[in-house]
This record gives sequence, structure tokens and C-alpha cells, in this order.
Amino acid sequence: GGLEESRGWVDEIVEQAKLLKVGNGFQEGVDVGPLISKDAKERAEKIVQQSIDEGASCPLDGRGVAVEGYEGGNFLGPTVIDLSDREHVDLSEPITNPAYAEEIFAPVLTVLAVRTLDDAISISNKNPYGNGTAIFTSSGGAARKYQYEIEAGQVGINVPIPVPLP
Repeated sequence: GGLEESRGWVDEIVEQAKLLKVGNGFQEGVDVGPLISKDAKERAEKIVQQSIDEGASCPLDGRGVAVEGYEGGNFLGPTVIDLSDREHVDLSEPITNPAYAEEIFAPVLTVLAVRTLDDAISISNKNPYGNGTAIFTSSGGAARKYQYEIEAGQVGINVPIPVPLP
């Protein structure tokens, strides 16, 4: 269980993300639409590349995705950046990798593995953005601790960040 079990989730997330359909967001069946502008796409792609250059692994790279009929579109497919690369993050060092240090505003999931719940709370609370976070657990105690100690605007427990839909 614990960290070893959670590391297996990265492979599962990648496999599920590969099933997401990228395309015109107004077409039925499309899961991931375009980014807001060419600049936004270029910025997100640059952050992905910088993250890899600085040592992150990228088990799913959505750059270069082709959408038929929208070849010049601002599309970035689902992307997974793993900053821990099968190990835990060293909390004694600041995390400077752009995939963590920048808000990407794109379909990019950044993965960090830590040893304990206290480490997860600590690392989350040190992040200057803190817009939203989620915990997936079968432990009521862990969920309650996370809910009360995390410093984020939105907290999901066994659900993704609770964002209201239009």
C-alpha cells in the first residue's frame, strides 16, 4: 500500500488520459478542446519542454496532437509530467521545476510523490497558488486532517477539485 500503490496510479492515469478525445470543444464526444490562444499553447508546450529538460519524466506527451480539420488549432493533448520519477520528492529542497512552479492553464497533470500525508500537506501549503487540491483516500482520518490543514480555496475529497459547471 501507501506510496508504492499510489505510484501505480500514474500508469493508470496515462492509460485513461490516452482515451480522451481532443478536438473542437463544441463537437459531441470531445473531451479536451483547444487552448485559448496560440500564445497559451506555445507557453504550455514550453513549460512541458523545460520540465523535461530539468529532469521530469513525461509518460504522456500531448504536444503535436493533430486534430482533423483544425490543423492550425491551439491544441495540446492530455499530458502527464512526473516530477518524482518513481521516487519521493525531497522536501528539503524547493521545487523549481516549471511544471510545479508555474500555473500551466492546459491539460497537463503534474505528479509529485511524497512519503506521508504531512509531507503532502506541507508541500501543498508551500505552493504560492493554492487554488485547489484533492485527496483520494479510504481513511476518514486522513480526509479530515487534509480538509482542515490544507490551505487551498477548493478542496476535493475523493473527487477532483470541485469546480462548478455552467
